[in-house]
Amino acid sequence: METAGEGVTIFARPGATGWPCRVCGSWSERVHSRYLRRVSDEPVGGRPVTIVLTVRRFYCRNADCAAATFVEQAEGLSERYRRRSVPLLATLAQVGLALAGRAGARLAAQLGVKVNRTTLLRLVRALPEPELTEAPPVLGVDDFALRKGNVYGT
Repeated sequence: METAGEGVTIFARPGATGWPCRVCGSWSERVHSRYLRRVSDEPVGGRPVTIVLTVRRFYCRNADCAAATFVEQAEGLSERYRRRSVPLLATLAQVGLALAGRAGARLAAQLGVKVNRTTLLRLVRALPEPELTEAPPVLGVDDFALRKGNVYGT
């Protein structure tokens, strides 16, 4: 772990000896290459945290598989094509649910995460819909009218 200026940088790598192919599921230990991924995580003490993750690309052992190579994932930490950690995305989604756009972005900045208001709204839209249960026992109907001289709403 290293503290450089403002932020905290953590260097990590998955400890598995191999990984299953994301397409066919066959296990492989034959390494193609390695590369670094930078994943933003939840801030600590108001300081941004960056995880530098060394991941390996593996050859798929199944000759009939559409994916010739695939990359191991750090379960619970990152997902494919994500630059933010899974816990940070969950926190930002909750901030977006509570405060939405600009107010949520201001709160996230106070917490130490730079995020755009549209990103918060996109995270809220990506949340799964809550399951529908049975209908409420009482259903109220509102009455509203805008007519010549009759303007009322109840």
